Amino acid sequence: MPFDTNTNPLLDFRGLPRFDAIRPVHVTPAVDALLAECRAAVAKVTDPTTSASWDSIVEPLDDAMERLGRAWGNVSHLNAVMDAPDLREQYNANLPKLTSFWTELSQNEALYARYKDLAARPDFGSWAAARRKVISNELRDFRLGGAELPAHKKARLKNVRERAAQLSTRFAENVLDATNAFALFIDDAGKLAGMPDDALQMLRETAAEDGRDGYKITLHSPSYTPVLQYADDRALRALVHRASHTRASEHGKPEWDNSGPMIELLRLRREAANLLGYRSYAELSLEPKMASSPDEVLVFLRDLARRSKPYAERDMAELREFAARELGLAAVEAWDVPYASEKLRQRRYAYSEQELKQYFPEHRVLAGLFKVIETLFSVVVRPDRGPVWIPDARLYRIESRGGDLIGQFYLDLYAREHKQGGAWQDDARNRRRTASGVSTPVSFLTCNFSRPVGGKPALFTHDEVLTLFHEFGHGLHHLLTQVDEVGVAGIRGVEWDAVELPSQFMENFAWEWEVLQLLTEHVDTGAPLPRALFDKMIAAKNFQSGLWMARQLEFALFDMRVHHELDPSNADVPDVARLIDAVRREVAVVPQPDYMRPAHAFTHIFSGGYAAGYYSYKWAEVLSADCYAAFEESGHALDAKIGERFLASILAVGGSRPAMDSFVEFRGRRPQIDALLRHSGMAS
Repeated sequence: MPFDTNTNPLLDFRGLPRFDAIRPVHVTPAVDALLAECRAAVAKVTDPTTSASWDSIVEPLDDAMERLGRAWGNVSHLNAVMDAPDLREQYNANLPKLTSFWTELSQNEALYARYKDLAARPDFGSWAAARRKVISNELRDFRLGGAELPAHKKARLKNVRERAAQLSTRFAENVLDATNAFALFIDDAGKLAGMPDDALQMLRETAAEDGRDGYKITLHSPSYTPVLQYADDRALRALVHRASHTRASEHGKPEWDNSGPMIELLRLRREAANLLGYRSYAELSLEPKMASSPDEVLVFLRDLARRSKPYAERDMAELREFAARELGLAAVEAWDVPYASEKLRQRRYAYSEQELKQYFPEHRVLAGLFKVIETLFSVVVRPDRGPVWIPDARLYRIESRGGDLIGQFYLDLYAREHKQGGAWQDDARNRRRTASGVSTPVSFLTCNFSRPVGGKPALFTHDEVLTLFHEFGHGLHHLLTQVDEVGVAGIRGVEWDAVELPSQFMENFAWEWEVLQLLTEHVDTGAPLPRALFDKMIAAKNFQSGLWMARQLEFALFDMRVHHELDPSNADVPDVARLIDAVRREVAVVPQPDYMRPAHAFTHIFSGGYAAGYYSYKWAEVLSADCYAAFEESGHALDAKIGERFLASILAVGGSRPAMDSFVEFRGRRPQIDALLRHSGMAS
């Protein structure tokens, strides 16, 4: 089908996305045209006269679906990083069309039959492994999509999924709107005593952007986090903490309250699972994952909780004792924990996060990260040119050492209003080989770090450096694939609870002296990170690791239990709150005030794809820690030979085979939990 690429840049697939030309008015015409193309492709391949072969069935569908995915991916990306009323309106108007189409596709009995025909071919067993995996995944997804259901259940499942998609989007929009709505202006600098100079400068510049003197505090992480960590004013910390932890709840504007969307989502997910023959949404969610059942996940999480809770209790007892003795806090409340923890870190290890931050200017961190990637995986990272959505966003390319293009990625690093919080990787284009050649992958890498202030480069905390390495792990998984079939290239087709393996694996390098010498130079003097400061940093690596582990397990247990044990048909917000309390009694050690509404802003599970899957972070961390142990065993953090093996065994194969097979090929055995416990300072 010919497209007018001159009048609608969303329909131009000749190169990189034309972000300088895409406007909200382009969305609906592009979606309608691409859906029509996809439906025409489905009609053609389901025609009984069409032969059952890869070239006649899979290739035409991939052609059409990939164009639709790329165009909608660009719209979704812009909606996440440049949210505006007219774009949001177009996104929400077209989302039901997309959801309806994907549901129709997954329930199309004629198309399901064509894939069965492919699997039944006499030569199917001799097909390339990647192609066989594509067919296997598609047959599973037809079943999970409802292709085998009677007509009335198909119709209901379609309605359920369309409504659930709308609610997930609304949930995220409510969190973003509630975040953007909060602004606290402070004229008296004395109320900000204890705050670092660069944080104060950022608050001044934020106020100036609104035409105000003084300081502006928001709920975006670069603003909110330093207040809780450094501000001496306890009442200010309490105020900001309450504002953040009541976002999108009944404590704010009714139109942003996620109570209703959350409960309705839980009900719809349970109904969808029941329609497909599963007792709970958790059971349905685990079908394409490594874990076999909710019970297996709960046993795994509770085993980690049993091992880690004594360390968390010790961490909290030490914090309480220090806060009472040194800070005069008779009781340590939730808004005191970051502040008291930073003071304890400074006292115990004689360094602060703020001191360390001065050694991580953005340009040096990126140069060092790229050097790590180049050394481990025998590639070259270079700046590139192409349209971007905001001047701060940048484009890079990854090439082979011979100069061949492997992939490209966009970086959008700074927090701002109208940008979803957190950090993520998403695909702009996937690797695919066709008769005309190889289409190379393109990735979006998005973070919410502090921007440059006071005429200096942006300075990253070490936690932000870890986040950057984490997201690049996802990016490399997408970009360095050598799989030619788009359905299992890169991250596609990888079990969700293994997706975090490369990302958490990459974080380990940001703790190595050999690597930190590449990442650091003092923002004012240019001096490298002193060995003495590095030694303090390593000594503090597992500072309060018990508290951190307990917090992650709290999220994971709540997610699994709310999607498996809670019966949402008769439940409401108080029942969710009681479940949170039960989980906290089991694993948590930090006291939480009654006003906290953690579920109301839990975008990972209510709008981010991690429903009944948040456990994946810890599940995959077992795999990633064990993989990184191979470098520890070699004694060389940047061992190129081991990097080459990791590339070949994990990154390059993408979703073309089970993740466990890839792990075993790399390590020569099944995973063990020992490395994770050792990395967390919890080895027995």
